[in-house]
Amino acid sequence: MQRPFSVEGENFGGRIVVITRPVGTATALARRVRALGGTPLLLPGLALRGMADGVDAGAGLRAALMDELLIFTSPAAVRYAAALAPLQTRAIVLAVGQATARALRRHGIHAPLTPARQDSEGLLGHPALLEPGGRRIALIGAPDGRGMLREQLVAQGARFREVHVYRRVSPRLDRRHVDALLQLPASAKVLLSSAEALRNLQETLPPPAWSRLCAATAVVSSERLATAAGDAGFARVVAAPSALSADLLAAALRAG
Repeated sequence: MQRPFSVEGENFGGRIVVITRPVGTATALARRVRALGGTPLLLPGLALRGMADGVDAGAGLRAALMDELLIFTSPAAVRYAAALAPLQTRAIVLAVGQATARALRRHGIHAPLTPARQDSEGLLGHPALLEPGGRRIALIGAPDGRGMLREQLVAQGARFREVHVYRRVSPRLDRRHVDALLQLPASAKVLLSSAEALRNLQETLPPPAWSRLCAATAVVSSERLATAAGDAGFARVVAAPSALSADLLAAALRAG
């Protein structure tokens, strides 16, 4: 169950909250922002697509479902995997975070495991991965991730495979996005949970729009992303405990 997303006695007081989640995935978060008295501004940093060769991706997934341990990297990984094949497996299933675990339960994986720390480092410290040598482990997600899990598990002797069930691409931003940013007040909050989305926005937006975005407060999902946001030009950065909506919104409210 997701933690309550409100903070007692606090609301956004009409402030703009910029949501950078992938195209088509921000509806629920935007609704929560409105419930807390904020004005959501959708600025997707990513778009998600299925793999170009769905037949090959499906075959790789079906083989992975026979492995000993499966790691799903995101809710999108679950959704796209389930579109390729039923998620029926006897493997131990690890989810990178609570949102991914909820998606797995919706698709029939009743007891996915999650680390306390919801990132690659947290997964590597989970008891299920403490002795990976010789075990058949599959990572199910998208290309171009950090690579930490692969490097660490292979170095420890795991029989490792990666299965790419979807891909992340740059979003198509139009004049409406740019115009909205050119009027963005410095009191706005920018919710960030992906270094790739941050990079795409920096590369895609015209410099004046990017400068206005950086004048707002970045609310990020990890210390690693806090560093990336600072390097990209944000002067005010607040770190939330995780990428969960509840954590991001609570951190944004406390940022004032």
